[in-house]
Amino acid sequence: MKRILLLVLFVTTIAHSQERNFEDEVSKIAKKIEKITKQEKDSLKIKVKSINDKLEKKTITQEEAKKLKKEAAELHATRIETRVSVQERKLQQLVQDKTNGKIANVDETDGFDFKIFDKTIFHFDSYEKRKKKKQNKRTTTQFVFALGVNNVLTSSEFSSLNDSDYKFWQSHFYELGFTWKTRFSKDPSKLYFKYGISFLWNNLRAKNNQYHVVNGNQTVLSTHINNLSESRLRHVQMTFPMHIELDLSKNKTNSDKEVIDNTHDSFQFGIGGFFGFKLGTRQYLEYTNAQGVDVEEVQKAGFNTNVINYGLSAYASYKGCGLYAKYDLNPLFKGTSTRNISLGVRFDIN
Repeated sequence: MKRILLLVLFVTTIAHSQERNFEDEVSKIAKKIEKITKQEKDSLKIKVKSINDKLEKKTITQEEAKKLKKEAAELHATRIETRVSVQERKLQQLVQDKTNGKIANVDETDGFDFKIFDKTIFHFDSYEKRKKKKQNKRTTTQFVFALGVNNVLTSSEFSSLNDSDYKFWQSHFYELGFTWKTRFSKDPSKLYFKYGISFLWNNLRAKNNQYHVVNGNQTVLSTHINNLSESRLRHVQMTFPMHIELDLSKNKTNSDKEVIDNTHDSFQFGIGGFFGFKLGTRQYLEYTNAQGVDVEEVQKAGFNTNVINYGLSAYASYKGCGLYAKYDLNPLFKGTSTRNISLGVRFDIN
């Protein structure tokens, strides 16, 4: 009888030891996964700090820094995936062995805490999901820079450019802005709504020694008594552009065969408009007076320009670089049919 009791006690002790060993092994694997993830993240932080230091010292450009950070992130993400996959295979085999009774019978009431899986084993899956979500963002942002020639149309007739009072190639515009680009559909597609905020500097250089003169409610061009070397009217605006954009970039596919949205990698076509308001108007005059003194004048006034601005705009680009056109629907000067038109190039930096 004593022998039987000792045998039962021995078997029970071994079974209990096996169950505890299973939990210990799972815990070890979980800790290894956490350690791997932390090691790779810490290594990535060190590399990013090194890149930022080089950027501050101006030994690399902003574009080079961005590229190096992207390469480093991709490298360590791959390393995490490779190293963790080894531990995941060990875990799968361990669970299979326990299920098959090689370690111990799994019972719903055996007290094993599967929260270990929630906190650690699936931590990497969460990381991957966050990474994929970041890659497949529905809304992206861009920095916009545009420049080109600026002039006016009378009564919306393009033929009026031939008789314009302003120099065509010497009248310039500049635009700086920030945009958001949102995909219309939840799934990757080609159609987007692009909107943002921009600051515009529209310059008009008058021909034939003329400059702008305010005459009551009208602003007219008049001949200056001195020979002008510079006669420029600058109109500064804040606008809110909105475009429907067709982006023909080919979408990518990740390792899970999921389609990932891809933009600014092919042709883009945008059509829409803008509205905004005037921030200020100035006239710059430069000439040599009768006494031989060089004079530079800056005249700040409203010049009867409209405060509210709105119009149409469109662009055609390849990889974020292309042609750009915009046309004001409101007259530049109150009580006239003179409307601003701009043609140039546009850069959308994603």
